[in-house]
Amino acid sequence: MIRDATSADLAAILALNLESVQFLSPLDLPRLQRLHAQAAYHRVVDADGSVAAFLLAFREGTDYDSPNYRWFAQQYPRFLYIDRVVVAQAQQGRGLGARLYDDIIAFAARTGAGLLTCEFDLEPPNPVSAKFHARCGFREVGSQWLGGGKKQVSLQVRNVATVTLAARDDG
Repeated sequence: MIRDATSADLAAILALNLESVQFLSPLDLPRLQRLHAQAAYHRVVDADGSVAAFLLAFREGTDYDSPNYRWFAQQYPRFLYIDRVVVAQAQQGRGLGARLYDDIIAFAARTGAGLLTCEFDLEPPNPVSAKFHARCGFREVGSQWLGGGKKQVSLQVRNVATVTLAARDDG
């Protein structure tokens, strides 16, 4: 079941973030609490009372210090930025990521976002994320180096449409 994230979920969200930190920026509880408060969308997949996945996203106009969010803010007047989506390693391959993306696409359509934006790592490479986002209809609109040239990201955009992803295989 997909539901809104609550403060009771934050410890589980931190654990999931840590599980995939090589592809994400690290989080601690105070930062996650700030992001949760700023988020336009912060939902989890609840599997038998446990958080199996989460997605955190921000609208334009948010005071968010992410260089990727800021890049999109300079390019687009209206957007919904997917900051991070994480599926527990033990739950991968079950369509949870696709279900969250269906949910955020519907949310974006309801709230007039028009564009979904995100990024994934090119260096070091994240081929699973690249393949998933291509299947979801995202396209590259730029790239940038971060962390003093240690990490390169592909900046991605997808027009909001009514196509759903959950019926597709999410790898």
